[in-house]
This record gives sequence, C-alpha cells and structure tokens, in this order.
Amino acid sequence: MNTHSAIGFCVPPFAFSSRRSPVFAEYGMVAASQPQAVAAGLDMLRAKGSAADAAVAVAAVLAVVEPCSTGIGGDAFALCFDAATGTVHALNGSGRSGAQFTLDKVLALEVEEMPLYHGISVTVPGACAAWCALHERFGKLPLEQVLAPAIRLARDGFCVGPVTSELWSQAEALRKHTTSSPLLANGRAPLPGERVRNPHMAKVLQAVASHGKQAFYEGELAGRMAAAVQAAGGVLQPEDFAACTADWVTPLSTEYRGIRVHECPPNGQGIVALSALGILGHTDHADHAPLSPERLHRQIEALRLAFADARRYVCDPAHAELDYNTLLAPDYTAQRAARIQPDKRNAAVMHGTPEAGSDTVQFCVTDRDGNAISMVNSVYGNFGSGIVPEGLGFALQNRGCNFTLVEGHPNCAGPSKRPYHTIIPCMTTRQDGSLHSAMGVMGGFMQPQGHVQVISALLDDGCDPQSALDRLRFCINPDGSVALEEGLPEETIETLAAMRHTVNLCQGHDRKLFGRGQVILRTEEGFYAAGSDPRADGCAFGI
Repeated sequence: MNTHSAIGFCVPPFAFSSRRSPVFAEYGMVAASQPQAVAAGLDMLRAKGSAADAAVAVAAVLAVVEPCSTGIGGDAFALCFDAATGTVHALNGSGRSGAQFTLDKVLALEVEEMPLYHGISVTVPGACAAWCALHERFGKLPLEQVLAPAIRLARDGFCVGPVTSELWSQAEALRKHTTSSPLLANGRAPLPGERVRNPHMAKVLQAVASHGKQAFYEGELAGRMAAAVQAAGGVLQPEDFAACTADWVTPLSTEYRGIRVHECPPNGQGIVALSALGILGHTDHADHAPLSPERLHRQIEALRLAFADARRYVCDPAHAELDYNTLLAPDYTAQRAARIQPDKRNAAVMHGTPEAGSDTVQFCVTDRDGNAISMVNSVYGNFGSGIVPEGLGFALQNRGCNFTLVEGHPNCAGPSKRPYHTIIPCMTTRQDGSLHSAMGVMGGFMQPQGHVQVISALLDDGCDPQSALDRLRFCINPDGSVALEEGLPEETIETLAAMRHTVNLCQGHDRKLFGRGQVILRTEEGFYAAGSDPRADGCAFGI
C-alpha cells in the first residue's frame, strides 16, 4: 500500500523493477546512496579537487543526510588508486576499544555476547581520523571547502528520501536511550520529503573544518563523547580518543578472471570476498547460467567456507595468528573448493555463518587524473549504539559488538584493540596495473557476499556496472538459512531447497538485507561507466 510523505505525494512500495542505464563520463564520477552526497563530490571535482577531496565531501554529507547508516561517530575504510604510480593504498580508519576495556568487565554484565545498545560496545570512532588522513595525503582543496556542503546541509536542512526514511524509522537504538535526541525531532523519524536540520552536527563539522582532527579527538568534543559512553555503562576515556589514529596499510588481493581484486586487510572482512573468489576459481560455477541454482549453490558454499575461516582468524592484526595471505594461496583455496558438494549443501560448514546485520554507506569517486577511491563509512547497527553525546548531533557506533567473548580467541574482547570489522571497500585493477573499477556493496556481513555476486556479474558475464548492481541477490542469514531476493526464478528457489539449503524469500523493505552498492568502471576507451544500487536513494553522475 502507498504511504503519504511529509509533502503529500504517495511513496510507492519498495518493488524492484529497475530500469537504470549506466552513466558515462570522461573527467570524473561520483556514485553514492544519496543525491546530495553525489552533488557535493561533483562540486569538489569541478573545483579541480582530487578524488580524495570529493570522497571526504561525500562521506561528510552522508554523515548528515543518512545518519542511521553512517556518521562521524563511526568508522571508515578506504582503498585509493594512485594513477601516477599505479598503486592501490588501503586506509584503516577503525577505532579501538578503551584502555580499560576487558573481558571481565563484559562478563560482569552477565551476557553471552556483546550487547547491542550498551556503552561497553562503543569503540572510539575512527571516521574523522580517516577523513583527515585521506585529505592530508591526497587532497588538494582546503578542508574548509571540502566540508562546506555537509555543514550547509546540517545547518540549513535537507530533504529525506524514502528509503532513508524507512531506515530512520527503525531507530530502535536511539529509542533505547532517549526519544528527545536531535536525530528524532518530535520523538519520531522524519517522513519522506520532510526537512531535517541538525545544527549540532553543523558545529561539529565546522570545528573539524577549522582545526582538523584535533578538534574532534581532544578537548570538549572528546570529553562529551567519553561522558556519554560512561553514562551508558562504557569505559572510554578522553585519553582513548586522543590516541586514535587512521593507518595506511598494504591491501590484500587475488586474481579472478584476469583482474586483480583488492580489499583492505583484517581487521576488516574483505578477505572473505577474496577467499570466496579464490575458491570459486577452482569450480565450474561460471559455466552455469546467472541466477541458476547451480551457480548460486556454488557461490553460497564458497562464501560459507570463507566465512568459516574469517570467524576463526580475522582480528586486530596486532593479535593475528597467521599471515593472511596463506588463506588466499591457490593450494589452500583448492583444498577449500574440494569441500563443495555440487548437488547439496555441506552441513559440516556452520560456525562461519554471519552472525549479525548492520547499516552502512559505500561510495566511489574518480577524478580527471585517473585516481579512484572506494570508501565505506558506518556506525554498524542502525544508529549504532544509539548513544548521542550531549549537544553533538550524531550517534556513536557499536563496533565492539563484533568482539567475541571466547577467551584465547584472537578477536576476544580486550583493551586498546580493534574488533572484527564488516565494512570493506573494493578496488579492481587490470593486468597492466591500470584501474579497472572502484566498487563496493554496503550492509554488514552482506558486504563480501555482495562483492562476490557483483564481481561475478561484471567479470563472468560482462555486465555493465548498473546491470551488475540490478541483478537479484542472495544473503546467508545468521541462522545459516539463505535469503533470496523476490523475483528469482521459481526453479532456482525450489532446486536450492532440494539441495538442502533452507531458503526464505525477501520482499519490500526487507530487501535492504541485500545491501546497497556502487560501481565505477574505467573503460578501455578511457571513460568512466558507473551504476548506483536501485535498493537505495542514490545515483551516479559524472563530469
């Protein structure tokens, strides 16, 4: 049934009948889940800014207009293609737990797993550190100019899109702590088409624009964040915020169909996508038709195997037990591929099944010099922990939820430690080292699953970016069942069930489970071709 928005028009149901064409441009491209963010990125490119300037502008605007999914109170990861050197750089902007955070303090709460909406699950937000590190290394424009669009939208207001309104309405985290938050004006979520202002957020962004990273992680802002976390039962101190850094690290990669696929290394879960692609390279999955049960079965099984390893080994790299490249070695991926039974689900692969979902934003930017950035920024759960520090206008993330409480596990809860992280940007390059694409699919543990499915569409089937994003998806659920997107062939659904997969069909707004992605492809003719996921409110556009 249609619902009425704040300005009176009817909002159609979340039905899937995309008819978008890929967008082509020569001198730069931006693809994101919100049109206002795309516009901000294009403003930077038109002002002769770099891909980094545009990426930070996009990230900041998304923090304002889609606060249920992302924000300066969350974390960020980025992959950056430097056209001058043909090098892919990885940026880890995930924050750590507090120095006083211990397993005993979590267990004292008498919980079996990290709580979703408790101060104990809040880690230091690393997004601002990532924005500043990215701008410092690759930016050309002043930070004040880069953050100006986000400051203006926060101060003067913006119009909420229908998908964002639906996500916002599920603000259980915010309601857990308060209904008087500036993010819930009048105690409710905004309707589609309604204007939202956030003057508190405008002041925070202005402080960062004027004084950089220090303004966020030291002094009054850090004190307010620490106080809010402690009031909710957490242990973060101002000193934990002051110690926050974003780190440049070496990406992990694997080759698939002659294209090198790059992901950020752990503590992120990009290795799940790389491992699954490596496993699939030893199978005949691409010989079967797209959306056929045979192809989806092999992809599902490869991902289950990859998740099994990730849940055992992915952690803060300072606590890693092995060289992660060993999980991508051809001999090892061949061994894992041998565990796929072509006609049925392997019931022995269980513990690596994803355990939770989350909200996230992913976006891509390219510039006229051939540089590219794929970036993901997230507060994890919908509005993260739901904890909004007094007078700051943003929610703090609950990334600590991904710590395990198993003593001795490399990802066990502990002090000054980064947790297993779900957000993963992706970059692909050709054999000559040139850019092939910047891409990603947002959405918790769906992200590596989305990467595999979109990359398969691009490389196995030759889809353009928009068609690859339009393709219907599956998602492995927390209980081991497989969610299938409405519209998949009945034969596929029935055959997967006969293969002993427990399947369920998702429709309407439940389809947010399948993520929301962006792809910018560099064509051999030198143009950018881009697509934006129809499951979101965004778009792709270039100059």
